[in-house]
Amino acid sequence: MDVDLTGASWRKSSYSGGGGAACIEVADGFAGVMPVRDSKDPSGPALVFSSPAWQSFVTAVRNGEFDAR
Repeated sequence: MDVDLTGASWRKSSYSGGGGAACIEVADGFAGVMPVRDSKDPSGPALVFSSPAWQSFVTAVRNGEFDAR
C-alpha cells in the first residue's frame, strides 16, 4: 500500500499508558487505512493496515485475545 503520510497528524494510543516504553501512534483521516508507527521512532517506518484489519486487531485486544495466560 502506497500512502503519503506527509503531514499526518499522529496521536498516541489510549492504551499506551504514561510510561512511554511501549507506545504506538496512529494517524486518523486516511480513507480505508490506518497508519501505525512506533512513538519512540517517529521518523522511522510506519505500517499501514486496511481499516477492517485494524478494527479486527483492536477488537481482539479489547477482548483480551493477546493476554498472557
